[in-house]
Amino acid sequence: MSVLAVKLNRLSLANPILVASGTFGYAKEMTAFVDFKKLGGIIPKTVTPQPRAGNPPPRTVETASGMLNSIGLDNDGFDQFMAEKLPYLADLGSSVIVNIAAKTNDEFRRMADVLNAAEGVAAVELNISCPNVSGGVDFGTNPELAASVVETVCSAGPLPVIAKLTPNVTSVIPIAQAVADAGADAVSLINTFQGMAIDWKKRKPILGNVLGGLSGPAIKPLALRIVWQVAQAVKIPIIGVGGIQCLNDVMEFLVAGATAVQVGTANFYNPGLSSELVSQLAEVVQQEGVSNISELVGTLRTDAS
Repeated sequence: MSVLAVKLNRLSLANPILVASGTFGYAKEMTAFVDFKKLGGIIPKTVTPQPRAGNPPPRTVETASGMLNSIGLDNDGFDQFMAEKLPYLADLGSSVIVNIAAKTNDEFRRMADVLNAAEGVAAVELNISCPNVSGGVDFGTNPELAASVVETVCSAGPLPVIAKLTPNVTSVIPIAQAVADAGADAVSLINTFQGMAIDWKKRKPILGNVLGGLSGPAIKPLALRIVWQVAQAVKIPIIGVGGIQCLNDVMEFLVAGATAVQVGTANFYNPGLSSELVSQLAEVVQQEGVSNISELVGTLRTDAS
């Protein structure tokens, strides 16, 4: 077993470095920058049952230590993804985790049925937490609804299921517990925080959709807090997401309780970061004197010693 190999229940990964959905396109765009075979996994852009045009522009705006996006799940639809995107992704030599979003359990089930019968899919990540589409967080803010989606997708076949949860709730813990009880193999924590940007001189919001999702280094302390809180309460693996831009960020998430991480916004300004982090992680294992990176997961000490 490799020193970087990790397991998230039924999902085995070569290492804990993943790239977050929506920040890596369908991978082809990153060919010049990333050694795909080095990555623990690739999570392509969210796919929906039908094509979506997305939200009106402007769709992105830079903020202090972060970015607001209001893409609106712009994509060509599930059928085209299966016909044109997945064959390419499956041939890259990295685990492919397909991120899906839908409006009903039946739509989630139909996509899950097809994915379970397809070649080259390692797992399914459920986007029940997008803050900038109508109804995007409905499933993710209600424990019963979140659990029902997970149960539906789990019943479609043997593929591991990851639930990507929203921080835009009073507490993520009840949602995480509900999806764990429903059979989720892991949770991705967190999706973006809802926010907005304003041009005060024009008295107008900058984003065409008014509201967007905040990501980047600005949200890392909040993401770390949520990862740590959920790790104390829920006993399924966690994938940490939020503001990772260097090795120290990765290690902070791991010791807080995440088994793996996703690199997101950093892909836009340092597209080669994810594969660089894999090499750096191997050095950490050697320096820390452990036989596997997983031995460092959840080792944060909060007592006085």
